[in-house]
Amino acid sequence: MQDKITKILKAIADPTRREIFHALIIATTALPITQLSNQFVISRQGVTKHLKTLEEAGLIVISNQGRERYCHANAKPLQEINQWLKFYEQFWDTSLKNLSSYLDKKI
Repeated sequence: MQDKITKILKAIADPTRREIFHALIIATTALPITQLSNQFVISRQGVTKHLKTLEEAGLIVISNQGRERYCHANAKPLQEINQWLKFYEQFWDTSLKNLSSYLDKKI
């Protein structure tokens, strides 16, 4: 079983999934899958596969309203990625400061 971060990274690794997620974020409201799929040159089935991956990562919520299925973006899981990256940000900040100090001594 994949952990949350792996699922999120897998979901946002694909450019089409990022575009779908972005379209839902911009919409600020739930969109019907039909309307969403019309925005892309891939088939509705292709969009649906991407939506499933985004849903498994928790980045979207799909709900039924009558005969239509609606998608709503959920950006909250991206906070976990941000926290994960902060560790590496500290590493790079420290490394760059050390490099700067080293270069200042050489000049």
